[in-house]
Amino acid sequence: MPDVIINGPAGRLEGRYQHASADNAPIALILHPHPQHGGTMNNKIVYTLYHAFARQGFSVLRFNFRGVGRSQGAYDRGEGELSDAASALDWLQMYNTNASTCWVAGFSFGAWIGMQLLMRRPEISSFISVAPPANLYDFSFLAPCPSSGLVVQGTTDEIVPEASVKKLVDKLAHQRDISIEHSIVEGANHFFQGQLEQLDSITEDYIARIQHGSETPAKLDS
Repeated sequence: MPDVIINGPAGRLEGRYQHASADNAPIALILHPHPQHGGTMNNKIVYTLYHAFARQGFSVLRFNFRGVGRSQGAYDRGEGELSDAASALDWLQMYNTNASTCWVAGFSFGAWIGMQLLMRRPEISSFISVAPPANLYDFSFLAPCPSSGLVVQGTTDEIVPEASVKKLVDKLAHQRDISIEHSIVEGANHFFQGQLEQLDSITEDYIARIQHGSETPAKLDS
């Protein structure tokens, strides 16, 4: 799990990268929660997602947004962080030119950035969003959502109410040609304290089914 430095739009970005052995291994980019509220690439949920993808044979990258850890720059209200994510994806693709598929995953603020990134990058085929802050940020740009994915939410999230995420999921699930899975973890708070193993199981199962199984993203029956 080597440390890497990526040339970002505001300077160097600090990252951690694990390269898969297969030449055409899929790739995944993991995005951390809000930089101004303690979010870093070492967040436990980010770490959990990172290793779930690695175990499924992905080349996977997590990194610190600008102004976090050893990453240069300063917080930029999401606009600069989206540019950081695009640069990180460019770096990941440069080292995996034969990648079979491309995924993005994020937690909280990182989920919001990840959903914006998939609107701009058509090569992203699937996503995982953990506790997307639908009550705090505008997700109306997902019109339509271009990729299938998984949304995971806890029932006792004190920051992002379950109802706001369900409203977002319901809106996305009625779009054509994509499938949105919604996994609800009973009793989980925003940081899935005490329930990271369940989050790990849910996300790795989804990755395995979509990436390696017979199931492929398709329209969800309503």
